[in-house]
Amino acid sequence: MKRVTPVLALGALLLAALPAHATGDGPARRDGYGTKAVYSPGQDPRTYRQPPAGYTAVFTENVSRHGSRSATDGEDGDTVLALWDRAAADGQLTRLGREFGPDVRALEAAMSAVGYGSLSGRGKDELRATAVRMEKRLPGLFDSIARNGEKIDVVSSGQGRAVDSGTVFATALTDADPALKAALGPARVDKDLLYFHKSAGGADYQRWLAGDERLASTLESVTDQPATHRAAARVLGRIFAPAFVRRVTGGEFSAVASDVTAAEAVYNLYAIAPAMSEESPDGRGWDFGRYLTPRDAAWFGYLGDAEDFYEKGPSFADSDITYKMAAPLLDDLFRQVEAKRDDGTGTLGAELRFTHAEEIIPLAALMGLPGSEKPAKPGRTYTYATNPWRGAEVAPLASNIQWDVFRKGDDYLVRMLYDEKEIPFKADCKPLSKGSTFYRLDELEKCFDRS
Repeated sequence: MKRVTPVLALGALLLAALPAHATGDGPARRDGYGTKAVYSPGQDPRTYRQPPAGYTAVFTENVSRHGSRSATDGEDGDTVLALWDRAAADGQLTRLGREFGPDVRALEAAMSAVGYGSLSGRGKDELRATAVRMEKRLPGLFDSIARNGEKIDVVSSGQGRAVDSGTVFATALTDADPALKAALGPARVDKDLLYFHKSAGGADYQRWLAGDERLASTLESVTDQPATHRAAARVLGRIFAPAFVRRVTGGEFSAVASDVTAAEAVYNLYAIAPAMSEESPDGRGWDFGRYLTPRDAAWFGYLGDAEDFYEKGPSFADSDITYKMAAPLLDDLFRQVEAKRDDGTGTLGAELRFTHAEEIIPLAALMGLPGSEKPAKPGRTYTYATNPWRGAEVAPLASNIQWDVFRKGDDYLVRMLYDEKEIPFKADCKPLSKGSTFYRLDELEKCFDRS
């Protein structure tokens, strides 16, 4: 079968494959973006281990977060511009601060043009590149799908950016291999599976999120501490004159924002700007890093990570409320592989799911994926020093969990990729051999208590 890799997809592939240091975005700085960190594949595809002799790929499936997007609304821009306009009128801007308002307005205009909450150009490139790498990783599988008339199922949460992510991904697959067009059926929506945090299955979670006193007091203790107010003053001090910062801190503009919420709004614009890089003037990027130091970005990134850790991730050691609702999604991962085994050749060659951080984070915790194994013990608050959980690694934009399935006779092996990096299943699961990333399906069924 002849494959055609369009120039656009190839360019996106190369761009998305750049390691973090190639763009000056090292690990410490990447943590500062939290779950708004843009995507970077975790492994060079040339280093993937080959399955044991005699095994061939027969199925693949994923759970993918949507790609990079604009902010979900213009609230942060409105907040800081209200303060900026007042400071400008009072002559209370720093030299750097005079550039801040126009930069915010340009970024907000770009996000409005894309559509708040919608995929950005970079987000589409991330998805195209991941699809191209999937097709290249498993060429024999996609040959077989086309040759045997198997199907590729695309399903999403139904939210616009997830629906669009599935469309972009599937189109990139067929651009890379036109013979796959016949394999694609109509895309589906399954809110219960891929938007479970707001579906009926998440009802207990929604009540807990809204009313749990321990959660509320823990998050308040994390945020409302002197370090946060000091960081907020430093952030605002880069934009506003000292006298104006004191007015904000003193509560003069409390109807607009406190010192912390104003600084958080600046941080949120900083964090979303890389996702909008293609929409920046001449595609050069927005350079919002001028408006807060790496130290302060890291602090506000930590505050965001703490909220996500407690509300969506491993959370408290004595509770599974944040991630037990991901069980149907894990069940579906197994169900698709088991159907392939039980049906022999089967009719489905790939199952492609597109969802959100609110689903990726609980699924990672439920499965015990790297970085998501450790909840907060009683009396121990989540901090970077005491816990490996990082939003930028657990669920960056376009993050994905993929299972590749290989067959030899009646024997089925599963390999897992997390952001395209081969990883082991949880420690209770025994791989095919020591150090291998291949697992027999029956071992995984036993390990995850599928009986």
